Amino acid sequence: MAKADPGADDREASVSTQMGEREITIRAEKVAPGIFFLHSGAGGNMALCIGEDGAFLVDDQYAPLTDAIRQVIGQLTDEPVRFVLNTHWHADHTGGNENLGELGTVIVAHDNVRARMSSEQFSTFWERPTEASPAGALPVVTFSDTLTFHMNGMTIRALHISGAHTDGDAVVHFREANVIHMGDILFHQWYPYIDISAGGSVRGTIAAVDAILPMIDEETVVIPGHGATVTDRSGLIAYRDMLEAVADRIQELVDEGRTLEEVQAARPTAPWDEVWGQNFMTPERFVRLVYGDLTGTL
Repeated sequence: MAKADPGADDREASVSTQMGEREITIRAEKVAPGIFFLHSGAGGNMALCIGEDGAFLVDDQYAPLTDAIRQVIGQLTDEPVRFVLNTHWHADHTGGNENLGELGTVIVAHDNVRARMSSEQFSTFWERPTEASPAGALPVVTFSDTLTFHMNGMTIRALHISGAHTDGDAVVHFREANVIHMGDILFHQWYPYIDISAGGSVRGTIAAVDAILPMIDEETVVIPGHGATVTDRSGLIAYRDMLEAVADRIQELVDEGRTLEEVQAARPTAPWDEVWGQNFMTPERFVRLVYGDLTGTL
């Protein structure tokens, strides 16, 4: 039980594993008493809350990583993972659901997450389908607006924000710890992928950040859905400002009658490319996404 003490000195843990031909290291970093940031670069970032009531996990990456994730958690607590809350339906955040569910973990998500996981989805941006998830991977508890957990001496509030990254996004606020997990509403220092086909939008993502900012302060630890580190309120504002500036500039070019190729050639993301454009959402891809969203062509 000692390892489940949120005041324990355990501040870091890591486990390496193979996923296909790639070696993945899952790391856990303590960001507040009883709260850890788990990341690997191979899927969505996770958050872990530990204590005598058990472990509460936000997102669970891909199925092949479940054993390594459990090993990392086991370095921090002897308690079982009682709940996993999915921030949205994408496989890099829900891939471990079935494995954890078989071990007795209760899978929780917004209503729309279960609905989208239950049927085949198609991304017009990537031009590819995603098969329906097996029944054992589906959330067994769903909510429509908010859901609150009371465990480990904390109030853990999941809040649905629609039309941002998808139509089923949830942010998870660990109130007493002053930590918030943003899911893929926030890509920290990456241009974001926004799933237009699943109800997301650029303007909706901006509105989501505006809705969250009053909930946090300068001391809040902000966990992004993707990105190598946590950030804070100022980092969230910088992300919002980047999105708004890029969207406004592309809208101006659209209003001038520019084609996608002409908009890409104008390099509307140039001031941010050095920091934000170094991952899978390249500047060209991000411009195509924003253009498609604003013109209704995605």
